Amino acid sequence: MLLNGTGELIDDYEYPATTEELIEAHGDRTLELANGTERVEEVLTRLESETFETSEDARFAIYAAVSDKAVGRVGYSDRDPTPVGSPYSPDALSF
Repeated sequence: MLLNGTGELIDDYEYPATTEELIEAHGDRTLELANGTERVEEVLTRLESETFETSEDARFAIYAAVSDKAVGRVGYSDRDPTPVGSPYSPDALSF
């Protein structure tokens, strides 16, 4: 995810700050995601109203609330076996 300068604006904002204040100040900023873009307003409106004590809290909230457009391949994991019956399962091979 590329914050396109939004990260610096969030860092420079005065805290504590509410979700609504951040939306008003930076809601029109665009985040570049792996499979598209989203505006900060779209992302933050997915959250309940909250007061962020630090810029790190606000950043983590944005990271957590982006849609699946931020995921390279939905359902992909190189760490866990694919569940049986998953549409992402590889074709079975017979030896």
